[in-house]
Amino acid sequence: MIKVVVGLLLALNLSGVALARAQAQPQLALPPLAALAAWDHVARVVVIGDLHGDYAKFHDQLRQAGLIDGRDAWRGGASHLVQLGDVPDRAPDTRRILDLLIRLEPQARRAGGYVHALIGNHEAMNMEGDLRYTTPGEFAAFADRNSAHRRDAYYAAVVAALQAQPPAGGPPVFDAAYRARFDAEHPLGWVEHRQAWSADGVYGRWVLGHSAVIRIDDALYLHGGLGPEFLAFDIAAMNASVLAALRHEPPAAGGPRDILWNEQGPLWYRGLARNDAAAEAPHVAALLARYGVRHIVIGHTKQYPSVEARFDGAVIATDIAVRVGCADPHGALIKEGEALSVVHRGHRLALGLSGAEQAAYLARIAALDANYGDSCNNP
Repeated sequence: MIKVVVGLLLALNLSGVALARAQAQPQLALPPLAALAAWDHVARVVVIGDLHGDYAKFHDQLRQAGLIDGRDAWRGGASHLVQLGDVPDRAPDTRRILDLLIRLEPQARRAGGYVHALIGNHEAMNMEGDLRYTTPGEFAAFADRNSAHRRDAYYAAVVAALQAQPPAGGPPVFDAAYRARFDAEHPLGWVEHRQAWSADGVYGRWVLGHSAVIRIDDALYLHGGLGPEFLAFDIAAMNASVLAALRHEPPAAGGPRDILWNEQGPLWYRGLARNDAAAEAPHVAALLARYGVRHIVIGHTKQYPSVEARFDGAVIATDIAVRVGCADPHGALIKEGEALSVVHRGHRLALGLSGAEQAAYLARIAALDANYGDSCNNP
């Protein structure tokens, strides 16, 4: 259904007002569409992994890292915040997170800092209409007193489109049962959600002002990772290809094809977090040499109970695995020059990269987690 009529969302007119204006959108400052991808001489970087609609977690991470004040305004000075993507889906407060990120961006720039909101696979999924993991609360966040009217108008447009160009088996029967199914699949707020995530919508347009892969000093930051197939591509070509795909434009010159869905690509690759260390090590070494970095910082794959280093610190995984029903540790990575530390359950710990230092770090993490009960200690 979505793929058949998604174009109607931009063409539909409600009472003489285009759907793009049918619901008042927040007046948010948007970044330029040409996003930078490399920075040098940055003194402090705070890295936050996947959020998936958890505003309370995000807000606490910002507060603990000293990036916001009591009024939720930027107080991080020249710090760079890197959010590794996957803001939407799985929990209801995606819109609140996005609005806060968008408000903080210009504030950080005025203070000499930066907010990097990287594109993850779930940003791409929302823009492309793959809503398998979108929750009812995320749609409800867009609903207002006019949402039923908008949905009625959208339903009428869908019916007209299917009647004008029926599928091979003929159009469906547009009876009460069909309408009930339609309403269940398109809850109030759905129409507004889809518009907001379109390339011309407030959040889709904002995503298109960002990158999928960036470098800050000696570290590469991206959502998933890069598989062997992607060693041939430079950062600019990958970012251009992601944006072209999200705009439904031809692939960028010199860039990979099918980058949004390729399991080797920056939005999806899990090998850096999951693959056998001995087998993956040559590829990791090749990535470091190819991009001239010492660290690759990723989210996407919930493999460890805390922010954790692999390959002697060449890879740092930030997407923390938390057992269902247990408290999330709100872990974040802080990089200050060559010093790496982690905030975990409100405590600041030096990140051990290998050997005895890593063992000591993991022991401290286990001790902090033990305060939440044995049942919540992740394996």
